[in-house]
Amino acid sequence: MPQIHEKVHELTVGQLAARSGAAVSALHFYESKGLITSRRTSGNQRRYTRDTLRRVAFIRAAQRVGIPLATIREALAELPEERTPTKDDWAHLSEAWRSELDERIKQLNRLRDHLTDCIGCGCLSLNTCVLSNPDDVFGERRSGSRLMVERDGRKAE
Repeated sequence: MPQIHEKVHELTVGQLAARSGAAVSALHFYESKGLITSRRTSGNQRRYTRDTLRRVAFIRAAQRVGIPLATIREALAELPEERTPTKDDWAHLSEAWRSELDERIKQLNRLRDHLTDCIGCGCLSLNTCVLSNPDDVFGERRSGSRLMVERDGRKAE
């Protein structure tokens, strides 16, 4: 991993990519989504402050546990500008995300447990399909795993 002299306070996109392990395209994407910021030089090159390294690490860690980018952006917006997320920041935010992750785990476990109930043909036309019609929400109105749309665009009843 390339070392950056401690007197260097700004990083090029290439240096940030090399140090963070994120692709340059991912860094550009993060910036377009408001997750990180840069300033432009007179030659229109991006320069990132050193704290961006920790922000990128924070983003990637949150992504690995399944947190959507919009949620990550909201979390980073709570931090003062140009301050690196700390261990306490991560603890606070991860606690807030715990219930969301628990719900996803519950849904994935239900999917895993009922995956063999699918007939596997792709049509998902069982009267109660746990994949496309969880908890049979359409079963009260008609049979089938989903409501069909007629040619004129109205829902069939």
